[in-house]
Amino acid sequence: MAPLAPPATAGFPRRAFLAASAALALLTTGCTAESAGTPAVSTEEADRLADQVAVQEAVVAAYAAATTADPALALSDLAAQAGEQLDRLRAAAPSSTSSPAASSSAPPPPPPGDVRTWLREQVAGAAASHAAACARQTGARAALLGAVAAGLRGHEAALA
Repeated sequence: MAPLAPPATAGFPRRAFLAASAALALLTTGCTAESAGTPAVSTEEADRLADQVAVQEAVVAAYAAATTADPALALSDLAAQAGEQLDRLRAAAPSSTSSPAASSSAPPPPPPGDVRTWLREQVAGAAASHAAACARQTGARAALLGAVAAGLRGHEAALA
């Protein structure tokens, strides 16, 4: 029969470990209490995020224009995703109203012919804009812009 392992020493009792864990959790919560609310957004960041809301509004408008120009295109799922992305961007923007720049950034109507290619170009431009803006944001806003940019790259691939 194999010898039994020697009994564990009482070096760090379980109660002390649990107390230290609880203290660490309280300390961590106390240090990050500001993260529970919305962190302050600089005016520059707010303006850049508002610009990206306008870019996404243009994407949603492009989907609507493409669907009108060629009803045979099956774009409802992609258009719905673009709308959801717009909702998330609006929710993250300090002022969740529509940007006045949105009407000026709306794409021109698609040219007759290959509407899918035109839409893919609109989506690619918006994805590039969101990706570039991502680097000039902080925290959750940067992550959101990165996720929206990646999602639009997926749209671009689906439209290819």
